[in-house]
Amino acid sequence: MVEPSVAIRLRNLSRSFGDVVAVNGVDLDVLDGEFLTLLGPSGSGKTTVLRMIAGFERPDGGTIELDGVDVTNTPPYARDVNTVFQDYALFPHMSVQKNIEYGLKVKKVPSAERVARATEALESVRLGGYGDRAPSQLSGGQRQRVALARALVNRPKVLLLDEPLGALDLKLREQMQVELKEIQRDVGITFVFVTHDQDEALTMSDRIAVFSEGRIAQLGSPTDVYEHPATPFVAGFVGTSNLLEGEAALAVLGRGGTWSVRPEKVRVLGVDDPVGDGRHAVRGRVREVVYVGMSTRFVVDLAVGGSLMAVQQNSELSADLNGLRGQDVQLAWDSRHEYLVTE
Repeated sequence: MVEPSVAIRLRNLSRSFGDVVAVNGVDLDVLDGEFLTLLGPSGSGKTTVLRMIAGFERPDGGTIELDGVDVTNTPPYARDVNTVFQDYALFPHMSVQKNIEYGLKVKKVPSAERVARATEALESVRLGGYGDRAPSQLSGGQRQRVALARALVNRPKVLLLDEPLGALDLKLREQMQVELKEIQRDVGITFVFVTHDQDEALTMSDRIAVFSEGRIAQLGSPTDVYEHPATPFVAGFVGTSNLLEGEAALAVLGRGGTWSVRPEKVRVLGVDDPVGDGRHAVRGRVREVVYVGMSTRFVVDLAVGGSLMAVQQNSELSADLNGLRGQDVQLAWDSRHEYLVTE
């Protein structure tokens, strides 16, 4: 099997702002043609890494290679990358077509080729036939796709996306997540996507680099990062996770350390219901019941100390489960779904 080539190689990349260490010795290989997401809370270093790849920030230490070429000290305009920001920055006085052609015009690309490439870029983002419209005539999602087409028309080796969906409302953002991944798959360009939204990262990515305090806490596929978190931070930040630790872990699992169990893996049972083979169970009292439409969340205070959350899918007609509040129950889960995150 042929190993995929590396589009971006970062080695020992560091950047500080005064006394604040924003990026602290990051090593990362981004594969050619993959959709990689840099995920983390504000101040974790993800955006600074993206800006250093683009050339907008100069690293204090380390190297950046694009397609095998060291570009650490190369200015942004000389790097084979384009960046799409949350602010679309479209020219309001130009048509959609002219907006997309603008960068090519600056590069003195002949008019006929400009038109052909801009038309192709519009088709690639599902906006064929929209070239004559003004940006003000488009929805937020359509304007974001025009910004994407304007970046794609330059045919960059790498496309960098800095929280490009952050200004959209929830429903449109979810729609654009699917469309953006489809576009990336169709055009075959390497995408590096920055977000603090865990659902966005899980939905779109081939791999996720989870950032914490200027370092990569975990790098892996969405399934790996979600099902097998490497640290308590990753378990708590990527989705919702229960952490069993200390005396509670010893009492329930018979083992020390900190263990992650995802809420959707946990079943709520009556105190006398059979648990089944290969399962762990713990007794507790339901403190809160939260109905959220497609699922219901139960927060249960454990008899051994601490609390756990269970999530039940409302796959049938939703029953009123508020009566469980204050009731004694058992929480049970398959032992294969508990994962050690620290010894």
